[in-house]
Amino acid sequence: MLATVDRSNALVDLPTVRRRRARAAAAPAAAGVPSSSGTTADVLRVIADPRTPTYVMVFANGRRRYSYWRPIDPATGMGGCYAALPTAECDELQAAGRITLGEPVVDPNRTTYRVRAATRVPQAPARVAAPERRRVPERRRVA
Repeated sequence: MLATVDRSNALVDLPTVRRRRARAAAAPAAAGVPSSSGTTADVLRVIADPRTPTYVMVFANGRRRYSYWRPIDPATGMGGCYAALPTAECDELQAAGRITLGEPVVDPNRTTYRVRAATRVPQAPARVAAPERRRVPERRRVA
């Protein structure tokens, strides 16, 4: 701005904001690399917590965005806002059947689903075969 005050007729090339590519976007993505189990476990823990309602928004262009409500932490005063979850992790959990989507709420630009942890059907305990009982022949009583 100051450079243009003294030179009214000269055009000055002002610096512009350069957008940097994210490091993950700059590096080639490795295909088929499994996600870390720690991150997946954290995402599943957040979704399974009934105190944090989790949603996925599917936009008209096909983009999906998973988010949850982060309650206010009284110790730090942080929270009270929506926080995003990693889309790739959530899509993997959905493909594996670990999370389910609820009824859709349709808007003109997006469809919103409630995300819940899949309820597991308790498996019946494996039946242990009882040892065979040998039948002892009855003794006849002589009267």
